Amino acid sequence: MSTDILLVELRTEELPPKSLAKLAEAFRHNLSTDLQQQGFLSPESQSRAYATPRRLAVEISAVVSHSPDKTLEVLGPSLKVGRDATGQATPALLGFAKKNGMRVEQLSEIDTPKGRVFVCRKTVSGSALAQSLASSVEAALKRLPVAKMMRWGSGDAEFVRPVHGLILLHGSSLITGQVLGIDASHQTCGHRFMGSARLNINNATEYATRLATEGMVMVDIAERRALIDHLLQAAASTHHATLGALADYNRLLDEVTALVEYPAVYTGAFDSEFLSVPAECLILTMRQNQKYFPLFDLSSQLTHRFLIVSNMQVSDPKHIIGGNQRVVRPRLEDARFFYEQDRKHSLASRLSGLDKVIYHNQLGSQGLRSTQISQLAGHIARALTPSDPAAIAAAERAGLLAKTDLVTDMVGEFPELQGIMGRYYATHDGEPLAVAEAIAAHYLPRFAGDQLPTGVVACAAALADKLNALAGLLSIGQKPTGDRDPFALRRHALGVIRILIERNLALPLDDLLSWAFAPFAQTQTNPQTNADLATFIYERLRGYCSDAGYTAQEIEAVLTLRPVRIQHIPRQLQAVRAFAALPAASALAAANKRVANILHDQTPATHVNAELLQEPAEQALYAALTQAISAAEPLYAATDYTAYLQTFAALREPVDAFFNAVMVNADDPQLRHNRLALLGQLQIAMNRIADLAKLAT
Repeated sequence: MSTDILLVELRTEELPPKSLAKLAEAFRHNLSTDLQQQGFLSPESQSRAYATPRRLAVEISAVVSHSPDKTLEVLGPSLKVGRDATGQATPALLGFAKKNGMRVEQLSEIDTPKGRVFVCRKTVSGSALAQSLASSVEAALKRLPVAKMMRWGSGDAEFVRPVHGLILLHGSSLITGQVLGIDASHQTCGHRFMGSARLNINNATEYATRLATEGMVMVDIAERRALIDHLLQAAASTHHATLGALADYNRLLDEVTALVEYPAVYTGAFDSEFLSVPAECLILTMRQNQKYFPLFDLSSQLTHRFLIVSNMQVSDPKHIIGGNQRVVRPRLEDARFFYEQDRKHSLASRLSGLDKVIYHNQLGSQGLRSTQISQLAGHIARALTPSDPAAIAAAERAGLLAKTDLVTDMVGEFPELQGIMGRYYATHDGEPLAVAEAIAAHYLPRFAGDQLPTGVVACAAALADKLNALAGLLSIGQKPTGDRDPFALRRHALGVIRILIERNLALPLDDLLSWAFAPFAQTQTNPQTNADLATFIYERLRGYCSDAGYTAQEIEAVLTLRPVRIQHIPRQLQAVRAFAALPAASALAAANKRVANILHDQTPATHVNAELLQEPAEQALYAALTQAISAAEPLYAATDYTAYLQTFAALREPVDAFFNAVMVNADDPQLRHNRLALLGQLQIAMNRIADLAKLAT
């Protein structure tokens, strides 16, 4: 039984660049897992994925040519079921033995958690790698995350792209077999123009090296990415420039890595006159359409230069550079044309055009929605700055105009620029700066970790947009289910949470939802929709708080109260964590749980008649509670929730003494009701910040 490196290569037509790395990793994982389960991998085996635009490959070390024999144990019936009262084999036992090709006397017995049972032990012979590999490769390919398959030729084979070649090499031994209708061979292909058109790989160990030296193909996607990154950084440095935001740069870097086999980087340029067009338009044109890397000066301003990642390494790249510069110019001309044409019509004049854009067939047009957002933004701004009519008017204006850039030529060509172009056009129209900035910011945050809107007007517009979408879509029953969230309602809810908390906005959630649902009173299919949306938001809050590092117990203690002042929740969580660290916390949490059980489904009066307090322990608790409430009230008003909860730590001993010495459910109704009122007062005072009973273990 020999041990050697296994190489599997599948040569295809150009694979989807945005999913190439994912396909390569899934192929490696699927194949190595399958071979390991069959016993072909040694303990020291290591697997490696390779990928270029025209191939997927996997290299696995220490692969055996023949899997070892293994003993299988098949559990059968219990002894009670397998033999009758006389000790004879029952039909169940006879059938089990026959099914496994054995006689009853060949079966063994073992103890299991469910009792002693019969077991069939048999040795299964190992198999040859040569007999199993092709089917394992085909099975691994079928499990790749491919949304849509293709067929080619006259066969029935299906894959993400047509397949043209296959290598199955174990060391120097070619394993014969067929995958997706292609017979295995030693042959692969190099770079289309720079390397050998055909290469015979005679040993798996030489694959990557020979492709690099003779084929001019870098098969390791990570090494290729690192090289491109190095070349781009070096080229940018020569022009004293940068490559822009890291996230945008990395996304494009991943994509171009999947488009080339042997990269080279060249510098192109366009006429500086195009810089009069908003930079976002030019950047998107270069990155999205041409896969160029725009260069920025040291103050982050776009320059007229860009970098080209080419699949051709030549000594004189003037034809490559010239060709790319000729190609990008019409794209930039289009962007300039759209920009100039759009500015001939104000955003306000486009409002009627929104009436023709359907938002949802049950919710009407974008024009109707703009009116709703405007009204809601006004409510929010009025709640935040009631004495600033200019801010309220600006919020209403921003909400009204926020969607008008959807009917511009530029956003029609580049939907990613919605909001951004609205800001440029609003500024050109002479709208107030706050309105223009709010139009751009009302989509924020667009994704996890994205920046938030700044200022009352922008926050009002952003909240209005998200709350209107949530209320409208939930009012017609469009709540996300499972992994499906076609309207991004989870993202909208998280955006509302982040704006309220991270911008510390004093906006009660119940007021926000009441305003948001007002336009949909006639379309609501469920009278509980308002409460359902609140629950939906609290569910997202649990995830938000968990990501912030709080435990499920701490989160539940706060959110079980369904606090409407969302901006205070982080302080409430901090207070709960600080309280839980106190020596008295455990006893007080347990006492709270006991009080909750006593008051279960009751709403006792909280007025305590001091004259009815007969026992010293209840008198002491009342005195301590009264003192604690007096000290804690100003702390609550100042939102110093940590100090508020810590004030009640002094109640540990009087609470313990009360439960040890006082019969709450006294026979005398007056005494009983008074003691329940005392416990009710205790419960309300201690649980204003969080339900401390949730901390009891």
